[in-house]
Amino acid sequence: MLRRKFLKILTSSIATFATGFLMPIKALAEWNQAAFSAKNFNTAINAYFPDKNVHESDKIEIGVYDEVENGAVVPVKVETSLKNVKTITIFADKNPNPLIANFNLLQNSIPFVSTRIKVSEPSNIIVVINSNNKLHMTKKFIIVHENGCG
Repeated sequence: MLRRKFLKILTSSIATFATGFLMPIKALAEWNQAAFSAKNFNTAINAYFPDKNVHESDKIEIGVYDEVENGAVVPVKVETSLKNVKTITIFADKNPNPLIANFNLLQNSIPFVSTRIKVSEPSNIIVVINSNNKLHMTKKFIIVHENGCG
């Protein structure tokens, strides 16, 4: 009887543990392949935000050096004073694949992300933020001396 109870607890624990690992795989299956594999910025942004208007905003700050030696590791910080931010999306317009990353934020999160990206050549870093179901955008041009995508 004790052995059965032990096996029952063990199998339910393994099932619960395995489910935690399989959930991220399910999330990866739902990614926007057309946007992430696009070869130019206009195709990428139109695939990721189809039929949406994107407005320029001065309430978004992109923290990135004006000039970087190696494009393989470019630190980027994004913050905004916009309220109710749902997503922060980063593009590099001259990259072979311009859509770099999308961050989904939980409700009441501080609208801030910090990451490292690859940039292939001098280009604009473009950030699109979904706030109150409206898309806001800003960009910053950076100079890259050594290709980070090659």
